[in-house]
Amino acid sequence: MFTGIVQGTAEIVAIEEKELFRTHIVRLPEELLPGLALGASVAHNGCCLTVTAIEGDRVSFDLIKETLRITNLGELQVGDIVNIERAAKFSDEIGGHLMSGHIMTTAEICKIIQSENNREVWFKLQDAAQIKYILHKGFVGIDGISLTVGDVTKSKFCVHLIPETLERTTLGEKKLGHKVNIEIDPHTQAIVETVERVLAQRDAAAMLSQVQPNSAE
Repeated sequence: MFTGIVQGTAEIVAIEEKELFRTHIVRLPEELLPGLALGASVAHNGCCLTVTAIEGDRVSFDLIKETLRITNLGELQVGDIVNIERAAKFSDEIGGHLMSGHIMTTAEICKIIQSENNREVWFKLQDAAQIKYILHKGFVGIDGISLTVGDVTKSKFCVHLIPETLERTTLGEKKLGHKVNIEIDPHTQAIVETVERVLAQRDAAAMLSQVQPNSAE
């Protein structure tokens, strides 16, 4: 599990391509290395990856076909920077919201509104059906960053970014058209799907009662 509080950024220093498979190697910040071991979970742009090799500060991770398909990690090149978070411990402060590191879709940055101390960024989901899980003032994970949703339309949503977030994460360098990973808040997803299921069952029962013959006739 992760908290959505990015602990640092890391540069991709090497990529090994295979058929429907990729290994990328990042140079982790020194402060994130203590206690790191093979098999540990580390989120890259919000996507949970497993450590497969450690050589000093160069740490390797494998990306399978599904990861390359669903996330923006398959588009990264040597020299690109990713947001990094080590897996949370039970004693850690949960400053964001609990995240699984399982990316559901990506979104494209479609609008940026800059003011003196705030940046409003609008996103259009690649899978438009997921917009039902994006609620005003709800949580969403964007490239591994726990953020509060601002406005929501039928196809887009926005967040408001403070200078600290822009400085500490890769969002400060994002431009129009750039793609980000999206993790939906699982509690919101569960509530929405439960309500949909209950309403569907109620509607089905109502329709059945209308077509059944009246027993009194």
